[in-house]
Amino acid sequence: MAAPQLAVRRLPLAVAAMASVLLLAGCAPGSGPIEDYPGLPVIEEETDEGADVESEDESGAEGEEEPEEEVAEPPGDEPYVIWLRDGGRLAITIWGSSTCPVVPTELLVTAEAGEGNAVEAVLPEQPNRPCTMDFVPHTTVFSTPMDVTTTEPLEVTIGDAVVIVPIK
Repeated sequence: MAAPQLAVRRLPLAVAAMASVLLLAGCAPGSGPIEDYPGLPVIEEETDEGADVESEDESGAEGEEEPEEEVAEPPGDEPYVIWLRDGGRLAITIWGSSTCPVVPTELLVTAEAGEGNAVEAVLPEQPNRPCTMDFVPHTTVFSTPMDVTTTEPLEVTIGDAVVIVPIK
């Protein structure tokens, strides 16, 4: 009878260990999108860290100035990829129908930094429903994978297209 009691004592430890593994796996950064929106990527202007940037509002009171935002200008209607947040994120813009946008579902590393520095944007199957015939940009933002670097050009495969993102 000692053997069944020993198994019963180990069961809570095994359950706790399994729960810890599942919890940690759930906290690991994923390769899925963190943002997606119609239009072109928005770039926040970089400000000098530590510098006090102040402006006066209409009442004459001083306050902190918000960084200006500008819309990036893509080269034509081909897929467009840029670094955001000093290389911490990648914005992928794909042109298509506004009612059936192409939204990548995952960003997979196909070659690590130093070995090619490349990723692939996984595209979903297109819907089997009517879509408008307009041609507009849609942007999807991903966290930059840990296995790639901003200090080498990044090759991004999006369907049949390959985009080279320059060094940040």
